[in-house]
Amino acid sequence: MSGFQRVRKVLFGLCMIAVALFFIFFPSDEAYMIIVAILSLGLAIVGIKDIIFYFTMAKHMIGGKMILIQGVIILDFALITGSLANVPKIYILLYLIGIHAFSGVVEILRAMESKKAVEGPWKLKFTHGIINFLLAIACLIFIRKSHTALLIYSLGLIYSAVVRIFSAFRRTSFILIN
Repeated sequence: MSGFQRVRKVLFGLCMIAVALFFIFFPSDEAYMIIVAILSLGLAIVGIKDIIFYFTMAKHMIGGKMILIQGVIILDFALITGSLANVPKIYILLYLIGIHAFSGVVEILRAMESKKAVEGPWKLKFTHGIINFLLAIACLIFIRKSHTALLIYSLGLIYSAVVRIFSAFRRTSFILIN
């Protein structure tokens, strides 16, 4: 990871913490619309980035079509997320629960795969997945109390930001093939 990538990762983590603290200290009904907008914009950026990566480089790679399919699916999720602006809050919370649960399970599976392949920090991935899944369960328990669910979501956002900042300072290994 280059120095610019590390700085960008730390700045993004600090922005995530700032947004989460804003949600904690100023909970309102508009916070859900802000969450929907952030999720929609973030997913759209990732989806478009994957699609551009496919057309510039991945179409020449083995398994490159999976990157295109992933980009299209993520872009679809961005459009679905953006369309949730005028639905009741309970559906937005259910959507957030689904995102947390899915990303938690995926992170746990990735950690188990890393553990088998003995590559990288699998313990950090595993705890991140477990905490993400526990946040989904906590949101499900407190779904009727919308401000409590917003607080839980904000705490999850802070945790994700701290993990992102921590991973920016982690040493990366390089493989040199002569």
